[in-house]
Amino acid sequence: MKGRDYNDPMTDIDIRLLQVFAEIHATRSVSQAAANLGLSQPTISFNLAKLREHYQDPLFVRSSAGMEPTQFASDLHQRTVTLLASFDALSKHRKSFDPETAKQVFRIAMTDISQIVLLPTLLKRLRAIAPGVRIRVLHIDDTTPQLLESGEAELAVGFMPQLEAGFYQQKLFTQHFVGMVAAHHPRIQNAADSPTLDAFLAEGHIVVTPSGTGHSVVDRTLRQLGVERHAVLELPNYLGLANIIARTDLLATVPLRLAEPIADEAGIRLFELPFDVPTYQVKQHWHERFHHDAAHRWLRTVLTELFLESHERGEGQ
Repeated sequence: MKGRDYNDPMTDIDIRLLQVFAEIHATRSVSQAAANLGLSQPTISFNLAKLREHYQDPLFVRSSAGMEPTQFASDLHQRTVTLLASFDALSKHRKSFDPETAKQVFRIAMTDISQIVLLPTLLKRLRAIAPGVRIRVLHIDDTTPQLLESGEAELAVGFMPQLEAGFYQQKLFTQHFVGMVAAHHPRIQNAADSPTLDAFLAEGHIVVTPSGTGHSVVDRTLRQLGVERHAVLELPNYLGLANIIARTDLLATVPLRLAEPIADEAGIRLFELPFDVPTYQVKQHWHERFHHDAAHRWLRTVLTELFLESHERGEGQ
């Protein structure tokens, strides 16, 4: 068995013993060291005895001037001061994040709607305040919870009911659905009024069913009414929806924040649905592993500043 190296102050030494040693060296007094450290004199004497036994050296000897260090103690003191300074710096260390100089890549899982509606605004802000930061977008799907848990994704933004439990979350805004139709639709032409439920159901519909989101709420609501829409086309995302709507007589039911910028394009019109669909909340979700990370907290703050609804700010949420 390898013997103990008594020249190594790190071997079997509690940091508190070294603090006692350094204080005795500085004050040349056991009683004064006890007072400075807020400990009893017997405690200081006991710790000094442990140090003497460990190093097999008296460390301090009594003289008319007080407790004088031995040559070994003087050599040890230099190493102790360095070690205690390093420990103090380590104990006070907090990871900081400077957006102006950061080169970090953030991996954000986003729904299609978040990519279309939120991502351009987020990128514009980041380019202004953190030009070296990069965003890698991951698509929301059934693996998103595992990606957050493993650290392969730092954040998930969108409507994701499957992340309601087990993850930190913050509501950004409330969303609701509206109808979308070509401006010159042959049967639904009155922009002032929504179609009746019968007229709505009589049309062909584009149904968007993005994986990993909760947008099946529309069909669930219709089933509760005992009806269903006639799905002519099913799409896995919203990316090509506007072009199809503008060129056909099909209808689509879409979230308002997505519909509004699409409606600005020629040939698209929005209408209120002839039935009530529950609203839903768009949130940012993250795992505990990133909760206290300085860079992650900064990114969450940016998203909050950009997208948190004004009345939510007023409530301190």
